[in-house]
Amino acid sequence: MPQPRYAQRVVNFHGRSVPNSGAIVGYGAVIAALQLPMPMPLRLAVAGGSRRRKITDNWSLFPEGYEPSDTLHAHIVFALKYEGIDLLFFKRLFDTLEEKAILDLLIIEPTGQYARRLWFLYEWLTGQQAPLPDLAMKNYVPLLDPDLQFAVSGTPSPRHRIINNLPGTPAFCPLVWRTPALATYIAAGYAEKKDRYLGRFHTDVMQRAAAFLLLKDSKASFAIEGEHPRSQREARWGQAIGQAGRTPLSRAELERLQAVVIESARFTTMGYRKQGGFVGEHDRISGEPLPDHISARWQDLEQLMDGLIAAQERMVRSDMDAVVVAAMIAFGFVFIHPFVDGNGRLHRYLIHHVLASKGYHPPGMIFPVSAAILQHMDHYRNTLETYSKPLLDHIEWKPTADNNVEVLNATIDLYRYFDATPQAEFLYAQVADTIERIIPEEVEYLLRRDELKKTLDDTYEMPDKTVDLLIRFLVQGNGKLSERALKKEFEGLTKKEVKDIEARFAGIFNP
Repeated sequence: MPQPRYAQRVVNFHGRSVPNSGAIVGYGAVIAALQLPMPMPLRLAVAGGSRRRKITDNWSLFPEGYEPSDTLHAHIVFALKYEGIDLLFFKRLFDTLEEKAILDLLIIEPTGQYARRLWFLYEWLTGQQAPLPDLAMKNYVPLLDPDLQFAVSGTPSPRHRIINNLPGTPAFCPLVWRTPALATYIAAGYAEKKDRYLGRFHTDVMQRAAAFLLLKDSKASFAIEGEHPRSQREARWGQAIGQAGRTPLSRAELERLQAVVIESARFTTMGYRKQGGFVGEHDRISGEPLPDHISARWQDLEQLMDGLIAAQERMVRSDMDAVVVAAMIAFGFVFIHPFVDGNGRLHRYLIHHVLASKGYHPPGMIFPVSAAILQHMDHYRNTLETYSKPLLDHIEWKPTADNNVEVLNATIDLYRYFDATPQAEFLYAQVADTIERIIPEEVEYLLRRDELKKTLDDTYEMPDKTVDLLIRFLVQGNGKLSERALKKEFEGLTKKEVKDIEARFAGIFNP
């Protein structure tokens, strides 16, 4: 049987214009040659497309001398050396190759670091043991290159002489690349910036600011879903967010939180789905589903969610960056979409849960990340679609009688092994916006409100409730009281008093 050709010199590769018509090598070459059922990696490797090594959003460019010999083993070694670990690739590869072909790969360089990585991945991903003896050598090599991808400190595997520094388990393990954007965010030290800023204020101010921020995040999280519930429901969800990180993550805890979100279960089946799921629209004429995202098969939910919870515990205990961990867990959850309803708000709750569990912010002081997301909805949708859209080509489904979807092929690996780098970059941008803009704006508003309230109390002796209402109307009216407010709630004020109040507001809020 002829061996497939791997390296491809093409102008266009799977919809991407190849730089300088270089050769597609590494993961991309093998996926195309063996027709592995998976999306192409977000970044592909090209040899001969550059005079020097260069990384862009879509390409890793290498000089021509880096091009490997055109064998499966050489392309895998190239990928492991320069492209990091792609767990979905290796799972699909091991599912596709016959056992003898896999063993042939493992024994080419049985003690080499790349063969040991490949051997470990085979046994870790498949749960099967290769007919090879344990290694007796002394040195260990890390599975993930921590300079390329985020990793935990890891545990040794004496059989392979490998340090398993994967952040998750075989049941759930997304990975994140160390990109220049993430390096910049981490170097900025946002947690320390936030602590220095908040440390300037009295405890009483921070306690009241925390209450404002909780409610702001709750309102924003509902607004992202297109909902505007009663204030009592918003407050109850805000209270749940404020307790994030106090209770260990579990199925029972997630189902409790879903009940807080949904409020009434009359029209929603609670708990893990027992049916298909998708995000999208229905055809206006036929009613058939038009999915933008297809959720994990309901038959896979227990295994996926048990894996997500176990991976979260492993990552929280590690020294991995808190925001990166939050992205891996929160976006992993929303991609799985375990519930019929409430997934979006629980996804954003998990951001708070991870950050609180890793001590990223003081107890009781949450980041209103949902408020930042609400103001960057296009970026949010694009970040979700970066994962969801490529998956649609690899999910076979049919519409059901009730216009849902039924997935026909095995898709579990698509939800547990994915590149969460775009999601980590997005979340860090929202954390940065929250710390640099949203929290200072809320604290400054509270301080100015207190100042205005004091001066109004001294002059007009209004009840606190009336002062709060007055300030709210002034904020909404850009410093002016509306005709409606002057005719109803504040009809007792004279024109001179109104002018005085508006001047005081302008002096404090718009100095």
